[in-house]
Amino acid sequence: MTAQSPVVRQAARRTAIAVAALAGLVATCPVVNAADAIKPKPGASVTGSYLVGRHAHATHDLGTAADHILSVLERDPTNPELLRNAFQLTAAEGRIEAALGLAKRLVDMGDRAPVAHIMLAIDDLKNGRYAEAEQRTARIPRDGGASFVAPLVRAWALVGVKKSDEALQALAGLSGNVGLKPVQDYVSGLLLDVDGRTAEAEVRYREATEGASSVGHRFVEALGGLYERTGRAAEAEALYVRHLERQPNSPLLKAALDRVKAGTPAKPIAATPAEGAAETLFVIGNSMRHESIVISGLVMARLALYLRRDFPLAQFLVAEILEIEERYDAANEAYKAITPGSAFAWPSRLRVAYNLNRLEKVDVAAKHLSAMAAERPADPDALVALGDIYKARDRYDDSIKAYDQAFTRIGAIERRHWSLLFARGTMLERSKQWTRAEADLVKALEFEPEQPYVLNYLGYSWIDQGINIERARKMIERAVALRPDDGYIVDSMGWVHYRLGDFASAVRDLERAVQLRPDDPVINDHLGDAYWKVGRRPEAQFQWRRALSLKPEKDLQPAIQEKLERGLVDSSPRPKAGKDG
Repeated sequence: MTAQSPVVRQAARRTAIAVAALAGLVATCPVVNAADAIKPKPGASVTGSYLVGRHAHATHDLGTAADHILSVLERDPTNPELLRNAFQLTAAEGRIEAALGLAKRLVDMGDRAPVAHIMLAIDDLKNGRYAEAEQRTARIPRDGGASFVAPLVRAWALVGVKKSDEALQALAGLSGNVGLKPVQDYVSGLLLDVDGRTAEAEVRYREATEGASSVGHRFVEALGGLYERTGRAAEAEALYVRHLERQPNSPLLKAALDRVKAGTPAKPIAATPAEGAAETLFVIGNSMRHESIVISGLVMARLALYLRRDFPLAQFLVAEILEIEERYDAANEAYKAITPGSAFAWPSRLRVAYNLNRLEKVDVAAKHLSAMAAERPADPDALVALGDIYKARDRYDDSIKAYDQAFTRIGAIERRHWSLLFARGTMLERSKQWTRAEADLVKALEFEPEQPYVLNYLGYSWIDQGINIERARKMIERAVALRPDDGYIVDSMGWVHYRLGDFASAVRDLERAVQLRPDDPVINDHLGDAYWKVGRRPEAQFQWRRALSLKPEKDLQPAIQEKLERGLVDSSPRPKAGKDG
């Protein structure tokens, strides 16, 4: 472990004192904004900047963290720990020029930081210094993620110096990692495609598309584009249609299908080593994002954009990662920066609306989506998003209206619309329009008979109304088998037993449901009812009090309060909730 410098040690020693003092300041000065009180300007003091930088990093405010750690670094410029932190933060924030300078300082002082070496190699690739990139990648320490990132970058450096076979050998070294097989096949296909070896490239693209995941859509596009470029447009169209049946909302495949139908020539995914490296970094970043290695994924996406500025996929990935990190304002800025004519422009505008809702700007989001709906009068997407936002806010009537308008634009309802039927069905049920609700839920189940949340919601609704009891019981049993650790579904199973008079089994299932979802008021209320029925009155009272403390919906509160005052009587209303998964 590297010893801390005096400046950093001094700052660290003062951290606890500073936190205590700041806590006292906030407690005694309620009119002062707490964030302003604890957020000195970068460089105001070493201790303040170090403290704020570490806190900002921990809370994913990477821009603030970078500013403050850089200011501390100015006072202690040779500290390797500070250099590494500053490098990671500036790279993640897309401040590539600053990150490159820090990477060079790390490498010059002999630090092993693999990502710093990789970044310098990427800069070589961007500027056509292929031999330098090849030499640098050969020396990169194979630590952690660098063990697979470095060979992928090295392969493109070798392509740049006209050593394609050696590049393929570099990729072959990844064969021991089964999880990397699709990436290895895809990058090998790109490399062969750039080298003009299209028949070999086709084989590798085919292998990459097997069992395609979300990033696999790009693999499918690469294979289809090769078909188009080699005079096989019909094969390309069939490929896109087949995969769109699985993932009908893929912007990439929709755009590819529109292109082939229009007879527009397809361009290669990559035409140069730099473009190939950018594509590779995007694929790596997307994989890291799926594996929750989000900061590393963000760095990869930023580097992809450094190599290829006009790269909507990488722009979208940056925005998605910022959204995952709950940096919704920053995510929206990234979404808005996506080129208007790209396949990702429209989905990006939809994501902006969802983030506005998360920022409590519901009316702004609604206005934004209404404008989008008017802009494309045949497209249901904006209306679906509007319905989703109102649904999340329990604005049942507004949600139903938006969903109804979306369905008028859809026309023929197909299997892929099951989730929209389910969403509208739940809103109709909660707004007490049961006839319409049941029709939607039944239709959704016809399309997806093994969908656990549809099985659960419809089964629970029937049980709660005392109808179709036996069928509902079997449906909920199947839902539990499919999602045994879902508290809402286990609650439904308990409620089935309760309604059938098997109170001992109800207690068993509802106790487990409360363990899985301890903060759900309805599940706690259900457990209270079951306890009362088996004679465990004090425990029932406890569960009802807990249910009230968890702030249930207003129409449930009087029923729970009545049970606390009078106990459970046959006339007590049954709570209706706990169905969502």
